[in-house]
Amino acid sequence: QVQLVESGGGLVQAGGSLTLSCVASGSIFRIDDMAWYRQAPGKQRELVAGISSGDMTKYLDSVLGRFTISRDNAKNTAYLQMTSLKPEDTAVYYCNAKIIQDGSTWPRAFWGQGTQVTVSS
Repeated sequence: QVQLVESGGGLVQAGGSLTLSCVASGSIFRIDDMAWYRQAPGKQRELVAGISSGDMTKYLDSVLGRFTISRDNAKNTAYLQMTSLKPEDTAVYYCNAKIIQDGSTWPRAFWGQGTQVTVSS
């Protein structure tokens, strides 16, 4: 079995910073793409940032220049550094990873349980 566990969320004032972490554990052969999504109340879940196994990155337009996604393959961990936070960044942030499990050929998508980020004005 594979688990993704996020941490690092919390309450921060506008203009502040937070760094989220996502650790993958279990029967992992290889981790391909990793990504952070978010879902605000009453809104659809949206892709915030993604990073490939080759460290190619992509970002939601509204977070470009403020958020940075990175990964540490030795630790099976992805990070999301968030700076200049705005109240509209308030959401539950979810980690997503495409993982090939031991004994498998094709990757499966796994999700973390989510971590709340609240930005006060």
